[in-house]
Amino acid sequence: MRDTEFFEKALGLGTPWRVKAVTMDVAKRRVEVEVVCEAGTVWGCEEGRLHIQSYEERQWRHLDTMQFETVIKARVPRVKHPDGRTEMVKVPWAGARSRFTLLFECWAIKVLQASRSISEGCDLLGLDWSSGQRIINQAVDRGLERRSLEGIEWIGMDEKSFGRGHDYISVMNDLDEGRVLEVRPGRDVQSGRELWQSLAQEQRSQVKAVAIDMSAGYEAAARQEVPQAQIVYDMFHVSKSWNEAVVKFRREEHRRLSKEGDERLKGSRQLWLYNPLNLDDERMEGFQKLLEENLKTSRAWVVKENFSDFWNQEGTWQGQQYFSAWYGHAIRTRLEPIKKVARSLKRHIEGLLNYFTHRISNAMSESLNSRIQSLKANARGFRTFENYRTRILFFLGKLDLKPAL
Repeated sequence: MRDTEFFEKALGLGTPWRVKAVTMDVAKRRVEVEVVCEAGTVWGCEEGRLHIQSYEERQWRHLDTMQFETVIKARVPRVKHPDGRTEMVKVPWAGARSRFTLLFECWAIKVLQASRSISEGCDLLGLDWSSGQRIINQAVDRGLERRSLEGIEWIGMDEKSFGRGHDYISVMNDLDEGRVLEVRPGRDVQSGRELWQSLAQEQRSQVKAVAIDMSAGYEAAARQEVPQAQIVYDMFHVSKSWNEAVVKFRREEHRRLSKEGDERLKGSRQLWLYNPLNLDDERMEGFQKLLEENLKTSRAWVVKENFSDFWNQEGTWQGQQYFSAWYGHAIRTRLEPIKKVARSLKRHIEGLLNYFTHRISNAMSESLNSRIQSLKANARGFRTFENYRTRILFFLGKLDLKPAL
């Protein structure tokens, strides 16, 4: 088989395209495949015959041939429509405005998804960073066009840091499929509304509930854009509020006791945050002694632990009864930070009780956030929001990214 015939079959070419010549530069480890369009080819559209106005020299990176970089070159006709507009004809081996063949793009997407960072993937592919980012951008655009959003009923919304300081993004997740749906800069009402507006109205109307923290911004956005959806306050963010209150108690009490020469609470910060079941015998023994001491931190921890059983109730009525009993005890503790958290939970009781109807949380969102953090760390940060968003959707959007062959 001649080399021209081999590449014609490998590329799946047919009339009017054929391989005219194949040249190899051993020193540069490069193969060039020259493809031509047969003379006299007639191009047409619904309006009729299109006249060739000119030809443009183009080239595309293809899959390597025996570890030799392979490039396809062709003079592509530019045709003129009856209304005066012009366009280049479509070639069968590459997409519009792409510098890579379809087969190379498919392979590059696999390599980039398997790599820790875009730089690592580009090194394996022999591409510069900008070319790798361009492939990712095109893949995400393609995936978003193909994506189906029918039947989404449970949504999670959460924030994630972007740059330094108070620079955040808002992320919308499909809790059933475990995928990121959209990303927007900021973490206020407007950011939340933009996330919802990325879904068609028909899709929004199907949402039954949304899991959020007790952020006023996300709640206001949801009530405006998906008024039929119930708000479910996320148990993990509630737990975070409790942990912060207990840690604050320990810090203040340790400072007071230290002035009196009492170091009982020194080095115990993590003990108050761990699940006791995860402590080894030695640490558990030390923690048990602290719990038996007449310490405000111990009393605060007990109130926090008692609330954790709220999520184990069978239904809304049982949850309401448990909360009422727990709340009465929490308010009587005379521990102001604990009372502050308890009052906040009472103000948000409807969203807490909605958990028993939908049984959703942002556990999936937290998992996705952890993977987003890994993307950010491996990339050593992102200079622009658009690159950050595209990278998140590329890896975590569960999109159909590959071009149709």
